[in-house]
Amino acid sequence: MAVAMAAVILIGFPMQYMMGRSTFHMPVMVHVHAVVFFGWTLFYVLQNVLINRASIVLHRRLGWIGAGWAAVVVGLGIYTTAAMVRRGGSPFFFQPNYFLFMNWLTVLAFGGLTAAAIVLRRRTDWHRRLMLCGMVILTGPAWGRLLPLPLMIPWAAWGVFAAVMILPAIGMMTDRRRTGRVHPAWWWGTGTIAAIQILIGVVAFSPAGLAVYDTVVAGAAGERVDPLAFPPPPPGLAGPRPG
Repeated sequence: MAVAMAAVILIGFPMQYMMGRSTFHMPVMVHVHAVVFFGWTLFYVLQNVLINRASIVLHRRLGWIGAGWAAVVVGLGIYTTAAMVRRGGSPFFFQPNYFLFMNWLTVLAFGGLTAAAIVLRRRTDWHRRLMLCGMVILTGPAWGRLLPLPLMIPWAAWGVFAAVMILPAIGMMTDRRRTGRVHPAWWWGTGTIAAIQILIGVVAFSPAGLAVYDTVVAGAAGERVDPLAFPPPPPGLAGPRPG
């Protein structure tokens, strides 16, 4: 599953560049964000390889590096999203206020599940399942680049959510087949992901959420963007518009 998640990320992001939808002419912090997030992906795969080879001591030592790395992932995720919204760079298949809270809350969910997995590191049955649920959240942006989200407006976020849930669902079914029951860690992990998905819409469209959005974009180009309207697609890219 670690390799599958890395493959989704490795395929999803370069595809944007190869199709001419992305460019290297972006702010430095966007590149830093990319290096840190993809570095975390490789680190996660490495930790799984070490366990598979029974290199438990090294796995545990590196785990503390991972704890700090995960904290950086959360911080950069919050910062980079705010920077994108401030310059009016929200993808056209998400309303800007929704995009802001979608990224913020999902990266916080990643941080929360990863922290819980670290706390429960000696209970390996919980640890590995919660780590997977945390990691699978980070595949969301990659799935967003693989799925035809312009054709899924206004349900693009739910399409990404469905894709993200594929691997945890496989894990649950595997548990059921092997042991006759689903391990409770899956329910906590997938329950967190589902709860966050619902919470995004509640918070983003609330008066408090809109007030936070206004504060984030104050004095920047994003201030001139309607937070409740889907941005226009790039020139030459036609797609359905919400009614």
